[in-house]
Amino acid sequence: MPWFQTTSPHPVALMFLATQLPCRAVWTRRLWDPPGAGPVSPLPPDERPLGLAGKQQRQRYVTKVGKCQVNLGNIQEKKRFLSDIFTTIVDLKYRWFLFVFMMCYIVTWVVFGTIYFFDAWIRDDINHIGDPEWKACIENVDNFISALLFSVESQRTIGYGSRIVTANCAEGVILLMAQSIIGSMIDALMVGCMFVKISRPKKRAQTLIFSKNCVISHRDEKLCLMFRIGDLRESHMVDAKIRAKLIKSRQTKEGEFIPLEQSELNLGYDTGEDRLFLVEPQIICHVINQHSPFWDLSAESLKREQFEIIIILEGIVEATGMTCQARTSYTEDEILWGYRFEPCMSLEKGAFRVDYSRFELTFEVQTPAVSAREMQEMAELERRDRSTPSLCWELLPQPCGP
Repeated sequence: MPWFQTTSPHPVALMFLATQLPCRAVWTRRLWDPPGAGPVSPLPPDERPLGLAGKQQRQRYVTKVGKCQVNLGNIQEKKRFLSDIFTTIVDLKYRWFLFVFMMCYIVTWVVFGTIYFFDAWIRDDINHIGDPEWKACIENVDNFISALLFSVESQRTIGYGSRIVTANCAEGVILLMAQSIIGSMIDALMVGCMFVKISRPKKRAQTLIFSKNCVISHRDEKLCLMFRIGDLRESHMVDAKIRAKLIKSRQTKEGEFIPLEQSELNLGYDTGEDRLFLVEPQIICHVINQHSPFWDLSAESLKREQFEIIIILEGIVEATGMTCQARTSYTEDEILWGYRFEPCMSLEKGAFRVDYSRFELTFEVQTPAVSAREMQEMAELERRDRSTPSLCWELLPQPCGP
C-alpha cells in the first residue's frame, strides 16, 4: 500500500471539520422514558423529532443576497489603503462616508481660520478695529469666530465683503491662494467620491433575482443541475455572463487539507450558453457528465455531502454603462432531487408576459435516485443485452433457398 494512503488526517482538517460539520448526534430524552431515568442518549434518525432530524444550519461562504462572509484580519501593511485613498473612501459605509465628507471641510475651515486669527493677533489688527489710519492685513477680524467666518467665505467663494484681505501683507495673500487650491482639491475628491458612490451599480444587483432552490432532473436524457435567474427591470443587462463555483473542503492523498477549494462548474462555456440575453427568466443548466464534480452524486449521498455552489452573474448596466455583479449561493440542503421548474411565461395580446409569482414554483418528476455514473453504466448494460441476441441470430446458420 502506498505511504500516502495510510496518512492520518491532518490536525487542521480535524479542527476545521469539527467547526463546519453539523452535529450528527442529537441528544434528547425519549418521551416514554420514566422521570429520573439514566443519562440521555442519541436517538436514531427515524426516532428524532421533525425539527431535529435535519442538518443544523452552518456558516455560508456567500449569503443568499451575495454578501461574502469572509473577514480579513491581522493586516500588517495598512498603508496600502491610504495609497488608494479614492477606493478606500468609496468603499466606506454611508455614515462614515458622510462623516469624512463633512470633516474634510470643517477641518480646513477651522485650520485656516486659526491661522488667520493668529496672523491678525501677531500684527495687532485685533486692537485696531475701526482705526482708519491702521493698515490691517485682514480687515474686520477681531476674534476667532470672525476669522472662522472669513475662512468659510474665502473657501466657498461667498465673499460678503465685510472681511477682506488687503495688500498690506504678503502672508495673507499666500494663505488665501493656498486655501483656494486646497479647497478645489477637496471639492474634486469629495464630489467625485459622492458621484461614484451614488452611481455604483450595487443596487442594480438587487433587481437580479435567483431561485431559492436548485433542482436535479433529466433534460435531453442527461442528468442536469438547474436553477433559474430573472431580471425585474425593463432596462436589460448588456453582455450578461453567468459563472458557477463549487466550494468544498477536501483532503488530498498526501494528507494536505484544503479547507475551501474552488472548482468550476461548466454552464456552457464551450458552447457559448453562458452568455445570456436576459430579457425573461431563464433556467441555467449544468450537465452532470464525466467532467462534473457531481458525477458520483446520488440522491442518498446528497444528504451526506457538504458543499456550496456560488453563482455569479455579471453584465453591463444599460443605463449607466457600468459593470454590475450579482451573487448568490446554494447549499446541499437547497438542492431538490427529482424536480423541475414550472413555466412562468405566457402569450397575451401579441406580447409575452412573465408571471413572477411562479418564479419559485417546482413540480416533481420521475428521476432515478442513482448517480449519473450509475445511470450510464446501466444504460451500457442494457445496450449490451440488446445487442447480444441480434449477434447470436447473425451467427446461426441460415436455411438455404430453393
